[in-house]
Amino acid sequence: MINRNEIMETVRMIREHHLDIRTITMGLTLFDCITDSGKRTAEKVYEKIVREAGGICAVGGKISAMYGIPIVNKRVSVTPISLVGASSGDYIGIARAMDRAAREIGIDFIGGYSAMVQKGATEGETAFLKSIPEALATT
Repeated sequence: MINRNEIMETVRMIREHHLDIRTITMGLTLFDCITDSGKRTAEKVYEKIVREAGGICAVGGKISAMYGIPIVNKRVSVTPISLVGASSGDYIGIARAMDRAAREIGIDFIGGYSAMVQKGATEGETAFLKSIPEALATT
């Protein structure tokens, strides 16, 4: 059971030490977005992010208001895009779809434009890695 002293200690931490929740993150699998068409895969990625994570900022705001503790960053993390875009090879289209979805839902960060290459890279992963400069420059 929470006692009065614990509550007062929490209030003091918020006021004096600027206690906050640094980040809330929603993880999404995008495996169900994979198609052989780069354009269609990108559309499905955009639609899923907006549909599933569209409320993260509103929910974060409600939680922050309920407990009186600010939430600094809201973010989404997705399946590594090297896997999602492998069949179509349109990594840049997916990057743009992710960027558009992130702006649409108002999050601070979207993660997952990545590859699992810790044990080596396939041809698809190498192609993905080569897409990173353009993705960074255009999103």
